[in-house]
Amino acid sequence: MAGLYIHIPFCASRCIYCGFYSTTQLSQQDRYVDALCKEMELRPLNAAFSPLTSIYLGGGTPSQLSSHNLERLFLYINKVYGINKVYGENLGDIEITMECNPDDVTEELAALLSRLPVNRVSMGAQTFSDKRLQLLRRRHHAQQVDEAVERLRKAGIENISIDLMFGFPNETLLEWEHDLERALSLQVEHISAYSLMYEEGTQLCQLKDQGLRAYTPISDELSRQMYEVLKDRLEQAGYEHYEISNFARRRTDGGSWRSRHNSSYWQGIPYIGIGAAAHSYQLNTRSWNVSDLNAYMRAIESGKLPSEEEVLDEDTRYNDLITTAMRTREGICIEQLSDKYRTYLLQTASRSLQHGLLTIENGYLHLTREGLFVSDDVMSDLIYL
Repeated sequence: MAGLYIHIPFCASRCIYCGFYSTTQLSQQDRYVDALCKEMELRPLNAAFSPLTSIYLGGGTPSQLSSHNLERLFLYINKVYGINKVYGENLGDIEITMECNPDDVTEELAALLSRLPVNRVSMGAQTFSDKRLQLLRRRHHAQQVDEAVERLRKAGIENISIDLMFGFPNETLLEWEHDLERALSLQVEHISAYSLMYEEGTQLCQLKDQGLRAYTPISDELSRQMYEVLKDRLEQAGYEHYEISNFARRRTDGGSWRSRHNSSYWQGIPYIGIGAAAHSYQLNTRSWNVSDLNAYMRAIESGKLPSEEEVLDEDTRYNDLITTAMRTREGICIEQLSDKYRTYLLQTASRSLQHGLLTIENGYLHLTREGLFVSDDVMSDLIYL
């Protein structure tokens, strides 16, 4: 089992909160896709980790790629990793996600996605307030999210995810509840929801540091209330809260619309990262490509992988488990740990267990409802020092 992530860094414009590597050099996309195809050949799938079980085109804005370049990408994915050979006509057995901006989802793009093997679309709705969208410097209007979902449905896309944000400056609890109701009215299969973050180096953080009232963060108490409303309302609507920020509906066959690709990160499943700034993970090693479009393309064109690699020792792998698996509803299987780390985990977890922030069920240590609100502090206590 393995996942494939392809980073598409192109954006028509940058949102003020975004900390991911991106560029507005759209004229470079042909050359960049050439480099992506060549990097795939430089990163063949290790037989021990095949077949691919998920593919994810993220960014940036993958929907900014031309139809020609999207078609080229999928031709090369199949050429190098043989998804058609493995799955044949049953491509629904592999989750293939593409991130889209709502205003990019024209009838033409929706039709293209239906012809490509894409079977899951993730859209950054963020909010259904045009005023808040303008604050973020988002390109789309709220109504375009509804229109995009309708077009994708007509094109046969059965698995749609949307991203939401809460905790905007001056946002009220009532406004957040309105956003949730608008999101639920779309009846999408998956919702990811995050508190607005002020990351160092972003324009949003710079505006906040200038002391401008329009960019002042909300209180921690209000942020907690918004998270409580998020959890309660989505669970009432039938969504499973399977990871700190992620909610999935149940499938009619009894399964779940959980994100298979993102779940692989939390479960420690290997993945290959293609593109500028992309990361790869192979159980005992982790590597990352250079976060520079031109440096990336030059290296690939010369037949070199523009990446750095680190070998993961046992302590690092344990700590990675804490910061990934502990985010999930299931948590960590205690018995799968070696004696050293099992003993350490139970010792460091004792205080949080006593305070009701952690619990043990069926051999798994996981966060309680109260623990979710202070998850960073709880996980920090469990890190091996």
